[in-house]
Amino acid sequence: MPDVIKHLYKYSPSQGGLLYAWFPSMHTRVDIMLCGRQGEDILLSVVDAVYKMLCRLEKMANYYDADSELAYLNRTASVHPQQVSHELYDMLTFCVDCYTRTAGCFDVTIHSADYTPNLIRSVQLSPQERTLLFLQPGVTINLSGFLKGYALEKTRKLLQHYEVKDALINMGNSSVLAFGHHPLADGWKVGFGQGAVLNGRKPQELLLQNECLTTSGNDSHERKHIINPRNGKPVEGLSLIHISEPTRQAEISYAVFCLKKKRAAVRSNDPVPGACLLYTSPSPRDRQTSRMPASA
Repeated sequence: MPDVIKHLYKYSPSQGGLLYAWFPSMHTRVDIMLCGRQGEDILLSVVDAVYKMLCRLEKMANYYDADSELAYLNRTASVHPQQVSHELYDMLTFCVDCYTRTAGCFDVTIHSADYTPNLIRSVQLSPQERTLLFLQPGVTINLSGFLKGYALEKTRKLLQHYEVKDALINMGNSSVLAFGHHPLADGWKVGFGQGAVLNGRKPQELLLQNECLTTSGNDSHERKHIINPRNGKPVEGLSLIHISEPTRQAEISYAVFCLKKKRAAVRSNDPVPGACLLYTSPSPRDRQTSRMPASA
């Protein structure tokens, strides 16, 4: 077990074991709560498997790691076509398709030098050769708005493999997977933290069960870390978008946030039944909860 993984364990004859573990990963802190009767050692092995999976994904697709496969592609794909590993190629194909599905509001080329709308059309993927080519210099791909959600989906499959039925995975408070339920509740109650408590009102909460919750936005006026692909400028204002859904779609919350209360449709070819969107803003009249359409 790596030293960076810390944990606490408690056992109850009536409820079984509860393991709480945490470690740094993906430029944030990952918190994991697992419930079950498998025993401490087995539950720790699940945490270890999740940690190793996240390390593998970072080595593959971390934009900020100069030694990652993605960073190498960003340096060389404008010179000639580059072979891409199977998993990363599937990620790139999905994210390029998201540009169309979100009407251009989710764009993985947003951090390119001299970015312009439609720059993503310079990204050429060849499925037969499984190669990537940038049709002009200066293009780079950043998967940061996608990778945590993808990691949650991989975590879900690991939990199923280890037959863990009840778990809560929190990646930096922006991407949460609720699997099954808390030992003393019908699901997992998730709050939005003090950053979402606006005008001294009661914190908003959701009860999640077999769902993902993704959050995008600015939790302070100073933080402007999301770039609007339509104009290349940071999205300003104190507001947050929270989307709960049966599957991870972090890229959709980024896209919806970039729309900033505009009534434009976010198109999805994949049905997302039961998805819920919660928009929080400084103005109470702007705060809203709505159901996301399965398709548009």
